[in-house]
Amino acid sequence: MSKEFTKGIGAADVDTRVAVQGTERQVVKEYETDEEDTKALIRANEEDFIQGLIDASEFASEESQRIEIIREGRLYFAFNIRPLSAREYDKCKKRHTKYVRNKQLGITLPDDTDRIKYQSAIIYEATVDEDKEKLWDNRKVWNALNAKKDRVMNGLDVIEYSLKAGEKDKILEAIDKLSGYESNNLEEVAKN
Repeated sequence: MSKEFTKGIGAADVDTRVAVQGTERQVVKEYETDEEDTKALIRANEEDFIQGLIDASEFASEESQRIEIIREGRLYFAFNIRPLSAREYDKCKKRHTKYVRNKQLGITLPDDTDRIKYQSAIIYEATVDEDKEKLWDNRKVWNALNAKKDRVMNGLDVIEYSLKAGEKDKILEAIDKLSGYESNNLEEVAKN
């Protein structure tokens, strides 16, 4: 009788650790198990899995990245971004999409998304609250911009006026990467 094996991923011994950018992380090894061994492994490590799920769910409050706006060697301002959930991305998209009613089908369908406002909304949403108050929602900044530009009504307008298009694209890439939308990461997930 031959055993059927499935690929598994397991953590190495607790003593085996690898330092990655100043943090410690367990080494991950691949090995094969049959269905019975897999169930036993899951039961034996259930508490670790539960704690891992709890820890992973706190990604938005624990992870952040500093963004610096530097032009011609001068630092204009800096702020921190955090990862976004799929729900937050969706909220931004819905808020800046125009919908039209299809008379034939009798339903409302998305027509056009204001890409510029959508990008600004993603940056605004990903900015940590402390920096949001200092930069995007700062009334002094609004008043100064109102003296020079069109009417600034909210933080999205500040983002639109203070960031160049290329800077916004780079910030959006950083947000996507923090949020787990890195292309290399997706290829790894698809392979497993």
